[in-house]
Amino acid sequence: MPIFIFLFIVMPIAEMAVLIQVGSEIGVFATIGLVLLTAVAGVALLKRQGLATLTRARQRLDSGELPAREVAEGMVLAAGGVMLLVPGFITDAIGLLCLIPGTRHWMMYQITKRMVVQGQGSRFFFSAGGDPFGGHGPFGGRTGGGDEPIEGEYRDETERDHSRIEKK
Repeated sequence: MPIFIFLFIVMPIAEMAVLIQVGSEIGVFATIGLVLLTAVAGVALLKRQGLATLTRARQRLDSGELPAREVAEGMVLAAGGVMLLVPGFITDAIGLLCLIPGTRHWMMYQITKRMVVQGQGSRFFFSAGGDPFGGHGPFGGRTGGGDEPIEGEYRDETERDHSRIEKK
């Protein structure tokens, strides 16, 4: 809840205060022009870096690897893009930090150290920090947390490449 108070009450008030201060120093039209300039420049940077990240993610997928780092980088770039599009100098500064490689890599590290990536074949699953169902399965049953072993049998029903080719 405190993060929502910060995002929806404190940040807009701080942005208005900075905009009023800058507007009184350099003028209204210059302030509006500066806000628009930072938005346009930010979008151009975001497009360039975002496309490079998508290309690297596609290459990793094509080589059979999970693009966990690229997903984290994409999340930071997306957050930076949103910050650059929101009018204001504080959000523009935060958005710019998301686009600078050094700070972006630090943010990516903070995200990926909490992210669990599991994958098999062309499907993968991301989970960030903890059980998304609060100890209960998506259909109501308890999950994990117990010391009892789980016993069962399984059968590999994945379709092999040669059987897919023969069906065509």
